[in-house]
Amino acid sequence: MSQLFKKKSVDQILSDAEKNTNSLQKTLGVTDLVSLGIAAIVGAGIFSTIGLAAFNGGPAISLLFVFVAFACVFTALSYAQFASTVPVSGSAYTYAYVAFGELFAWIIGWALILEYAVSNMVVAISWSQYFVSMCEGFGIHIPKWLTMAPQYATEAYQKSLEIGVDKLSGVEKIALEAYKTAPNIGGLPIIFDLPAGIITVLVTMLVYIGIKESKKASNFMVIVKIGIILAVIIGGAFFVKPENWTPFAPNGLGGVMGGVAAVFFAFIGFDSISTTAEECKNPQRDLPRAMIACLIICAALYISITLILTGMVNYTELNVKDPLSYVFHYVGFDHMAGIISVTSVVAITSALLVFQLAQPRIWMTMSRDGLIPKKFATVHPKYKTPSYATIITGIVVAIPALFLKMDFFVDLTSVGTFFAFIVVCGGVLYMDKTGLSEKSKFKVPYINGKYIVPLAFIAGIVLTFIYGQDSLEQWKTLGSMDLIAHKSLVVIFWIAFLVMSILSFKHNFSLLPVIGIMINLYLMSELGASNWIIFVIWLAIGLAIYFMYGHKHSKLRQQNS
Repeated sequence: MSQLFKKKSVDQILSDAEKNTNSLQKTLGVTDLVSLGIAAIVGAGIFSTIGLAAFNGGPAISLLFVFVAFACVFTALSYAQFASTVPVSGSAYTYAYVAFGELFAWIIGWALILEYAVSNMVVAISWSQYFVSMCEGFGIHIPKWLTMAPQYATEAYQKSLEIGVDKLSGVEKIALEAYKTAPNIGGLPIIFDLPAGIITVLVTMLVYIGIKESKKASNFMVIVKIGIILAVIIGGAFFVKPENWTPFAPNGLGGVMGGVAAVFFAFIGFDSISTTAEECKNPQRDLPRAMIACLIICAALYISITLILTGMVNYTELNVKDPLSYVFHYVGFDHMAGIISVTSVVAITSALLVFQLAQPRIWMTMSRDGLIPKKFATVHPKYKTPSYATIITGIVVAIPALFLKMDFFVDLTSVGTFFAFIVVCGGVLYMDKTGLSEKSKFKVPYINGKYIVPLAFIAGIVLTFIYGQDSLEQWKTLGSMDLIAHKSLVVIFWIAFLVMSILSFKHNFSLLPVIGIMINLYLMSELGASNWIIFVIWLAIGLAIYFMYGHKHSKLRQQNS
């Protein structure tokens, strides 16, 4: 049991990094890091999932972006402190190893595998949709059965049998066409998303070749991306009709919070910067600056673009996969819509690139610690990249992207991310308590939460009873199974809030990391129970692998022995 929670010291991690002759090439400065952060954050979220979030929450979804950005600020500050203290690859995995020990490090590493792999599946599928739209704009028509997940087509076929073809939406009619025109083998239609698979392979090849080439490509694509988003904001402002912002929150708070997964998915990219620490020229200085800068820039862009989209068309029209080009088609500005389709393909490619960079570096770090096979730590002698891990990442992302729906992945990736963010914020509290913060070149500003956190807990309870009567009445109507399925996470949130209040009072916890923990935990409680069930299954598989392989081959355990 003591080995499971054995921690790595900061000095030991830095010493191991210096001794490692198989290291990566240091080539990234603060501008490159900000560019990579923007590339990751301003990706499929702004070009795809933002439409679904606006459809569910209405114009008020812009406030959710404010809230999520606010939540991410506290997490980004915690990441920045860890990055300045432990400037090596591994992101939250390495930070958990320092703060909570090997078992927690494995759990976070396993969760990050889910985060990055699943995120890239979403990005690849989103890229495919924009690519197909762009091709059609140039008169190139790819067969529909080569452009989507088979589940879309089969669901559209079943729905057509139930309600008739005439009542299908435009997207469903396209899916039905895919079903009817697809070749069959043994009566089974052959349908898959070929562009999603191809772009994943091409980006993986670029990442494999080297960080310099990836950096140059990313910087170019970010310039294109920011340019088109500013064009959308400025050009779209002329088509805004204020009446489209009424009602502002048509589905109430529930509709707004229902978009948590889609909105938070947009922001998860900032932690990918920390995975490139080994390739930074001055990670202790540049990583904190880059994280905070790209978060502020991206939050402003997201909030602005949401207000423009919901002002140009009614929110009920935004349940589409390519909302930016759709709104300009809607207002009759087809040339702008065509430009957006072309540049969106470039923009989303940059997000795919950064996530494909991040995942192999986490695997490489875990392999160096002995928790997964040493083959994953292989660095290419010429290109200085984690070659084997990069290839495996490409395979793991490309195959599901060919066959699975995007909606499922968006929710699932957020669970793992919230989990990692909470651990990083909690790790800062540990560093403060043990004195490790003295080694940090960047520190989360300290505000004593001794009284503030307990008072916030009491205020939350009071406000819930005053303004949350509708929700409380709903609880009374639910059966025991429904309560477990849909409300257990809310109960966990309030229990955790109580525990943090007691601990803050007892140990004078720093307020900002506590806020980060509680906001992330609250957002987690808004996700569906089905996502949690899948995540728990994923963790169970991970723990089985750890106890069968990782625990036995752990280098830290062998050193202690």
